[in-house]
Amino acid sequence: MKAFARLLDRLVLTPSRNGKLTLLVDYFRQTPDPDRGYALAALTDGLDIKGVKPALLKELVLERMDPVLFQYSYDYVGDLAETTSLVWEPQIAESETEDDLESLSKIVERLQRLGRNETRAVMRDLFDRLDTSERFALIKLVTGGLRIGVSARLTKQALALYGDKDIVDIEGLWHGLKPPYTELFAWLEDRIEKPVLSTPAIFHSVMLATPIENRDLANLDPNDFAAEWKWDGIRVQLSCSGGRSRLYSRSGDDISGAFPDIVEAAQFEGVIDGELLVGGTSRTNAPTRTFSDLQQRLNRKTVTAKMLEDYPVFIRAYDILFDGEADVRPETFLTRRERLNALVERQEPRRFDVSPLVSFSTWEELEQLRAAPPDPVIEGVMLKRLDSSYQAGRAKGPWFKWKRDPMNADAVLMYAQRGHGKRSSYYSDFTFGVWTAIPGEGDVLVPVGKAYFGFTDEELEVLDRFVRNNTVERFGPVRSLRAEPEHGFVVEVAFEGLARSTRHKSGIAMRFPRIARLRQDKLPKDADRLETLVAML
Repeated sequence: MKAFARLLDRLVLTPSRNGKLTLLVDYFRQTPDPDRGYALAALTDGLDIKGVKPALLKELVLERMDPVLFQYSYDYVGDLAETTSLVWEPQIAESETEDDLESLSKIVERLQRLGRNETRAVMRDLFDRLDTSERFALIKLVTGGLRIGVSARLTKQALALYGDKDIVDIEGLWHGLKPPYTELFAWLEDRIEKPVLSTPAIFHSVMLATPIENRDLANLDPNDFAAEWKWDGIRVQLSCSGGRSRLYSRSGDDISGAFPDIVEAAQFEGVIDGELLVGGTSRTNAPTRTFSDLQQRLNRKTVTAKMLEDYPVFIRAYDILFDGEADVRPETFLTRRERLNALVERQEPRRFDVSPLVSFSTWEELEQLRAAPPDPVIEGVMLKRLDSSYQAGRAKGPWFKWKRDPMNADAVLMYAQRGHGKRSSYYSDFTFGVWTAIPGEGDVLVPVGKAYFGFTDEELEVLDRFVRNNTVERFGPVRSLRAEPEHGFVVEVAFEGLARSTRHKSGIAMRFPRIARLRQDKLPKDADRLETLVAML
C-alpha cells in the first residue's frame, strides 16, 4: 500500500505529462503482481468496490471530530480524501500499526469480499492502521475519484512505453481483460504471446480531429476536403462481432448498459464511428434534441423503460472501421463512406442514420454555413480529406474541426465556492446570473450557469479578493456575494449553447460556460437580461 500511496503523492505534485509517464512506468516496473494490476484498475476507473461511499467516510470522521470543525477544514482543504486523511486521529498503539500492514492487493480483495454490515468496522480499522498518505490513497481507491491529473489514456500510454508496445494494441485488448491484469503485464514483459480475446466486439482507437481557425484555411484547398456538420452529442463507437454488440465512448469506456436500445438494434458485423444523439433520425424526419436531453441517460449503469421512451437515442454515423471482418481503415474516406451508407441503410431507421455531407465550393461559403447551421444541435463543421485513411489518435492534417464561434453574455457573480487541488485556498467556482423582472419584486438576478475556468492566475487573484470582501451570507462552503444594480462584479461569459432547464430558476442553462473576460468597467445593472438569452434559444 505504501508504494501506491507514494505514487499518488508524486503524481499529484508532478505537473508535466512526461513526468507523470515516468512515474507510472517506474511503478509498473518495480511493483509485483497483483498490486500493480489493482493500481492500474484504480487509475483507469476499472476498480469496483461496492459499499464504500463518501457519506460513510464522512460519518467515520464525525465519530471522532466536531462537525463544525470538520466542515471548516473541508472548506479550506477542498478535497474530502485529503481532509479526512489529515484530520483522522488513530486510536491504536503506534507499535500495532507496524504489524499486519496489508499490501494493496490484500486490501482490495478484502474490501471486495465485505458484506454490507462489515464495511464500517473494516474501514475504521484500516484508517487506524494506515499513515496519512496511505489513508489518502485508500479513500481515492474506494471512492474512484482520483482527481490526480492522470487520465485512462495517459495510463495506457505508460503501459505502451513500459512494454514497448503500440497503444492501439493495448486499447484493442483492454475490454477483454480484467483486473488485476496479470496476463496483460505478462505480454508487456514478453513472457507470453499477445492474448487472444474470447470476448468479441472490442474497442478500437478512434481518429480525432485537430482544431482549426479561419486564418489556417488559406493553406488548404477546399477541393481536397469533404465537410460534415459537427453534432452536439457524444462521440461513440459501436462494435459488433460474433453476435455480440458493445457501445463505447471515444475514450474506450463501455457504456452499453446505459443504451441498450442501441445495442439491441444493431444488426451487422463490423465497427462504426459516430455521434450519439437524442431524438429522431433524418430517416424518420423527427427533430434532434439537445445535449441536456442526452445527459439524462449518461453515466448510468441501467435505464428504466420510461427513460428509454422519454429519451430515445440514435447514432448518427460518421465512419466505418470494419465492414464484417474486413479492416477498411486503410481505405479512403470516400470509399469508407460508400460502405457506411450501405451498412446503415440495412439498420433500424429509428436508431441509425448517416451524418450528411455539406455542399460547398469555397471556404467563404462554408463559413457562412457554419455561422448559421440548419439545426441548433450543430456546433460547427468537420473537415475531412477525401483521400484520408482512418488513423488512430490526432494526426494533424487529415481531419479538422471548425467550431462555431461561442456565444457571449455579460453576467453578474452571485455565489462562489473554493476550488480543489491547487486552487483549494482560492474561491474559483462561480455561479452567475442575469436580470429578469418578477412581478412584485422588480428586477432580480437569476442563475444561468456556473464556471470555474477561463481566467488567468492574476484574474483569479482579483476574483478571490472580491469574494472575500463582498460576502453577504454563507451556506456551508458556498458564499453569497453582494450583487446589486450599482455594486457587484460583472464577467463576460462565453458558452457553446443554451438549453431549457428545470433545475435553474431562470429556466435555462448554458452549455460549456467559461469566464472569458472580467468586466470591471461595467456595473451590474448593465449586465444582460434573461430575455436576451431566451431569444438565443
